[in-house]
Amino acid sequence: RGAAHGRAVPERVLRSVALYRQQLERRGVGVARQRELAGAMAPAIAAFEPAYLEEMRGIAAGAQVELEDIILINCRTEMMFGHNEIARARGALDDGCTGFIVLPPASATGRLMHGHNWDWREECVDTGIVLRMRRSDGPDLLTFTEAGSLARHGFNSAGVSLSGNFLTSNRDYQRPADVPLVLVRRKMLEAGSIAAAMKVVWNTRRFCSNNLLLGHAGGEAVDLECAPDEIFWLTPENHILVHANHWMCPVARTKLEDLGLKSGPDTLYRQRRVTAALLAAQEGGGKIDWQIAKAILADDFGKPDSVLRWPKAASHDSISATVATTLMDPEGRTMWIARKPYENREFVEYRL
Repeated sequence: RGAAHGRAVPERVLRSVALYRQQLERRGVGVARQRELAGAMAPAIAAFEPAYLEEMRGIAAGAQVELEDIILINCRTEMMFGHNEIARARGALDDGCTGFIVLPPASATGRLMHGHNWDWREECVDTGIVLRMRRSDGPDLLTFTEAGSLARHGFNSAGVSLSGNFLTSNRDYQRPADVPLVLVRRKMLEAGSIAAAMKVVWNTRRFCSNNLLLGHAGGEAVDLECAPDEIFWLTPENHILVHANHWMCPVARTKLEDLGLKSGPDTLYRQRRVTAALLAAQEGGGKIDWQIAKAILADDFGKPDSVLRWPKAASHDSISATVATTLMDPEGRTMWIARKPYENREFVEYRL
């Protein structure tokens, strides 16, 4: 699988490597040090799931890069733990995103709807790929991710769907993690049920905060706000569940300092506007369809700091933007993706 991945998109893998190598170099972490830190992550990956390290070896061989380059793509945050570089490097590693789930009673199709805007580096428009995995040891999966990475968001043939949003708190970067977050997401996407997917998170130590929006085609959803040492949860109200980039669980808001609001206060109105639009679509017994979902994720109030993030300068010569809008119908085993949605609203269909 890894070799096929690397052989299929070697130029995109090289772009992924170059992006994160440059991001860290600009913050004083040289290539030699990056390789040293990446190599030190290999034992943790093998301990969590030996097959994942082998898949990374395959990607490296297929794309004709070093294993450490593929580890860098998958472990760019965690591999920095415990080193002096982290204070300078962590600014390169934060992303955004807005996501929602609509349960079947509110859906025009009668099926669960899962939508997501991936807000990150504009360069990732040229590194994003869709992986379709046929597995003999569990559900098949369809995932949208960066070339060289094992997973980002997607769904599987058991009906489990997953997307992730950036969160941060004052507890981040204080202790080692069991395994990089990318691999936790991949393991969740391999789960045969939503309960099994949640168990993966509850049984894995994390290095930094993150939000996970988890659904199941059978008509259930949960949002997991994950601090490094504690998990808070939200469940749907009025058949919808929405999350941006701030802590929403009342318990979390009393226990944690939300550091992300200093740089991204727009998360507050992004979450509110998506929620309000989904509720408005249900007024008078109405239902939410995919055209409504597309319009909601294209909301440009507050542009460029809107639900649809328009390109704007970020630190160290980077451009922040909505790289892709993804719509998922796990029961129908279909995903639609619009890349660079601020320029092109054309969605390409992918099927499991």
